[in-house]
Amino acid sequence: MESLAQQITIDRSSPVPLYFQFAQQLQHLIESGALPPGTRLSNEVAMADQFGLSRPTMRQAMQHLVDKGLLARKRGVGTQVVANRIRRQLEFTSLFEDLARDRRRPATEVLSMETVPAGPEVAAALQVEEGAEVVALRRLRLADGEPIALLHNHLPAGLLDLAPQILAGAGLYQLLRRSGIVLSTADQTIGARRATAAEARLLDESRGATLLTMVRTARDASDRPVEYGSHVYRASRYAFEMTVAAH
Repeated sequence: MESLAQQITIDRSSPVPLYFQFAQQLQHLIESGALPPGTRLSNEVAMADQFGLSRPTMRQAMQHLVDKGLLARKRGVGTQVVANRIRRQLEFTSLFEDLARDRRRPATEVLSMETVPAGPEVAAALQVEEGAEVVALRRLRLADGEPIALLHNHLPAGLLDLAPQILAGAGLYQLLRRSGIVLSTADQTIGARRATAAEARLLDESRGATLLTMVRTARDASDRPVEYGSHVYRASRYAFEMTVAAH
C-alpha cells in the first residue's frame, strides 16, 4: 500500500487552509477504505514533519477528523482510524433494522427484561395507571461488534410474548409488526448530555463523553401507546439526519 506521503498532496498556493486540505484528503482515504478501521497513524509531530506542516496545523487537521468521528485518540495506543459514523434518518424503523439495511452487522445484548410497576413518567407515556405492570427492557446495541447505543424500553404488560433470545435477534419494531401491531405515529425528542460512569463503561466511552439522547412514544393504528423508549447513543459514532421541506 502506498504511504500517506504518496497519497496526500498539499498545495501551498491554494486558498484552502492547509489543515483542511490535509484533513479532507485523509477523510477520503478513510471513507474509501484505503485506511481501514484500526489503522494506526503516526503521532502528530512526526506527521507534521513528514508533510512540512506546523504542529498546530497538523493538530487542527487531526482534531477535525476526531470531531467527525473518523479518528480516535486512545491513551497508550495513539491515533486510530475508526469505522464511519452511523447516520440514521429519522424514520419509523428500529436501530436494528437500520444497521442491517446498511450492512453493519447488528447485534444485541439483552441486559435485563423484567415486569415492573410503572413510574409516573412511564405511566403518563403509556397511558396506564401509575403502578400498573409494564415490561421493562434494557439492551445494548452493537454494530460490527462495536457498542453504539444503550436502549431502555417500556411496553404495556401482555402486549408481546418476549424472551431474551428473541430480543437478541430482532429489532423491537420488527417484533411488534410480526405480532400484528401496526405502528402509526410517534412523538420523539432528541437531545444530548454527558455519559454516566455506567453508560461510559457499557458504550466504551470516557466518563463524561457526550451522548445523543432520544425519547420516543410510539402508537398503533388506534392511537394506543405501545412503546416508550429512552435511548442514548455515542455521539462519536452516531448521528441523526432529517430532511426539512419548505412549504
